[in-house]
Amino acid sequence: MANEIKNIFISHIHEDDAGLPDLKNLLEKHGMEARNYSITSDNENNAKDPDYIKWEILAPRIDTCSTLVVYITPDTKSSEWVNWEIDYAFKMEKIIIGVWEQGCKGCAIPEALEECHSAIVGWNGEKIIDAVNGAYKGSYNPDGTPMSKPITFKRHPCG
Repeated sequence: MANEIKNIFISHIHEDDAGLPDLKNLLEKHGMEARNYSITSDNENNAKDPDYIKWEILAPRIDTCSTLVVYITPDTKSSEWVNWEIDYAFKMEKIIIGVWEQGCKGCAIPEALEECHSAIVGWNGEKIIDAVNGAYKGSYNPDGTPMSKPITFKRHPCG
């Protein structure tokens, strides 16, 4: 059986580029091929103007995707770019999924993700795919247990 193909923008910080192939492999192992439209160290741009980067590079890539996946690591919370990507994806009515880094024990998540998400899930391929397809919702710790402090999020078009 052929893998389902999804256009996904993986929002992350460049220091976490090395974990993205593992995420794509996890999805492929469970039957989903993810075309990652995000900017990585492999396909960097040389632009310096933040508005140009947002509106001419990032926005069109997010527009092409059905889902924005936020790769959650200890340093993701402080990224201005990750928060902008989440806000933009929310305005464009994209599915927004937070995925904890493999082996993560938990950390603070970006403020925009707290407010705008369909699901936050651990390192579990089946649950990530269900979340991407809109069938798995809620806020979960890396180990799959519900977050002890429930996150109140804005109405999302998919949830």
